[in-house]
Amino acid sequence: MMNSLNKRLRVLSTGAAFALMLAASPQAFAETPADTLVEGFAIDDIITLDPGEAFELSTAEVTANTYNLLVRLDPSKTSEVVGELADSWTISDDGLTYTFKLKPDLKFASGNPLTAEDVAFSFERAVKLDKSPAFLLTQFGLTGDNVTEKAKAVDETTFTLTVDKAYAPSFVLNVLTSTVASVVDKKLVMENAKPVTPSDDYKYDTDFGNAFLKTGFAGSGPFKTVTWRANEAVVLEANPNYFGEAPKLKRVIYRHMKESAGQRLALENGDIDVARNLEPGDMDAVSKKEGFTLTSAPKGTIYYFSLNQKNETLAKPEVIEAFKYLVDYDAIGATLIKGIGEIHQTFLPKGQLGALDEKPYKLDVAKAKELLAKAGLPDGFTVTMDVRNTQPVTGIAESVQQTLAQAGIKLEIIPGDGKQTLTKFRARQHDIYIGQWGSDYFDPNSNAETFTINPDNSDEGTNKTLAWRNAWDVPAELSDAAKGALLEKDSAKRAATYEDLQRKVLATSPFVIVFQQTEVAGHSSKLKDFKLGPSFDTNFVYQVSKE
Repeated sequence: MMNSLNKRLRVLSTGAAFALMLAASPQAFAETPADTLVEGFAIDDIITLDPGEAFELSTAEVTANTYNLLVRLDPSKTSEVVGELADSWTISDDGLTYTFKLKPDLKFASGNPLTAEDVAFSFERAVKLDKSPAFLLTQFGLTGDNVTEKAKAVDETTFTLTVDKAYAPSFVLNVLTSTVASVVDKKLVMENAKPVTPSDDYKYDTDFGNAFLKTGFAGSGPFKTVTWRANEAVVLEANPNYFGEAPKLKRVIYRHMKESAGQRLALENGDIDVARNLEPGDMDAVSKKEGFTLTSAPKGTIYYFSLNQKNETLAKPEVIEAFKYLVDYDAIGATLIKGIGEIHQTFLPKGQLGALDEKPYKLDVAKAKELLAKAGLPDGFTVTMDVRNTQPVTGIAESVQQTLAQAGIKLEIIPGDGKQTLTKFRARQHDIYIGQWGSDYFDPNSNAETFTINPDNSDEGTNKTLAWRNAWDVPAELSDAAKGALLEKDSAKRAATYEDLQRKVLATSPFVIVFQQTEVAGHSSKLKDFKLGPSFDTNFVYQVSKE
């Protein structure tokens, strides 16, 4: 690997080349450089770095540190958003038009000025690219035909967004904290755009710089992305043109490391500063070792497995219910997720408006067998599950494999990296998929929509929610309730709607929700101000320094 790596280093800056060498070299240093933060992290889910296309948890952490938004979730008070590029904003009396005034003298890392025209272009680009996260913006009535009128620059520092309905303002503003609303450098992006023939991949005669931004960068955040090598590393360097507080460190490296034991060893040897994927046993070892500490934060991320309704066996209501009784929740909670999560069975994570903490299901093999017999499957059946090669996902899959067997269901585990399993899942080619879902924004609609909205269940459907990915033809009653909650301005009534919706989804949907994540990281005590945020896109690193 090192010979091929050396060839790649020649095209990088001296600092970036050193950083990538550091990331790829096992046990290369007694301690990491004083100006560099190195995190051991399973980042094999990264498919693209384009904020208009990216829809993976690891990517969102990278883009949060490299791109800016009009507004961002306040990590210290998740019920509120704060201005980032926006200095202020107002909402029209009819609740349809949001006007944002930008901070003065903003620049991209390229040195190009950041104006309202770049904001408008970023919205237009995301809508017209129409990649997986586009629905977050198109749900406001934006289309390729009207986006330039609905999301436009009034002058250099004024941007207006006109939505199609008078939604709860907190919902609209929270959506604008999602990655797809990141502002990109129009000049730089279009200089690198490629002409294309309109097709299923691109509906216009340009790719809007999509090929460039898959591995490139056109942001304004505290760091700039220097390089990404799939399943190796992401390297960030401080952006000298950043308008806010300058990063304390010159460089950040996310070094791909899958195994908990490997991360712990590298942390103890001084080869990394932070271990991000520690299992309970390794967490305990790190906590007892001098010079190291653990930090944690409850996350709005839930782990689940889902049954593809294209599979006629998995589409039987009795089979769906049987699966929910064939998970040993107690054992998983006591071992596999000890310290890193808690059992949770509803689609809204704790901390969000209307979240339920009801757990009606427990391991009950006899009940499951009764349901399978009612479905005409007394002897069980054989099915596959696509599983990312990382913990605790693999461990949970193996636990479920054992409990399913007690009811006669033979589960074949198909292992793969994050990119492989996600790509297959998004193409609806799985039987069962096990994974995680982190809210795109801190409003209950983020999860309500993905679990209950699927307006076009064909393979050509464009609203690629989790319901769509699992080919679940959602009952209109559930979808209508989710949509109606968006217009309810009374928080108590809105919460009640989501509570009712969760109970119905829990009882009938092809989703088996297992637990809610508590993110834990082990790190060197030499780090100052290393914190984990309440969401996957609030793990900021600009404030981190070293003693």
